Amino acid sequence: MAKKVTGTGTKQSPWQLTTPSGSSGYQMFKDESASPPALVCVVGKTELRYQLRAIEDLHKMLKANGGWMPLGSADEQKPAAEGTVEAWGRSPKNPVGGWYGLRKGYRGRFGMYMPPLLEALGLAEVEHNPKNNRMRAI
Repeated sequence: MAKKVTGTGTKQSPWQLTTPSGSSGYQMFKDESASPPALVCVVGKTELRYQLRAIEDLHKMLKANGGWMPLGSADEQKPAAEGTVEAWGRSPKNPVGGWYGLRKGYRGRFGMYMPPLLEALGLAEVEHNPKNNRMRAI
């Protein structure tokens, strides 16, 4: 069941989101003027950026996958577990041929911050357990 989200996804009115485990809040908004267009993710004082097309690309991949997929969030410096959303977000086989993350050193955590956005947009269902969560396309 999708959680109600506040904000419209602009810098002035960012989406207010919560990590899948419910342990941390963060904000995301679109920056369509960036090159390439970006999703800006603000966690405390840290800013991560992902390619804006990640929303559509991740949804398409999940639909093709057809079932539940583990999130597998990991920092950029750590390897991502095979078969996870995190691994797909950095795979040379994804539609962008590598990292969706745009800020060197902060390109990981795709499996932490993207799933709640897709859930808020009504594109996916996400589990909200303390750890080892999964998602699937709607």
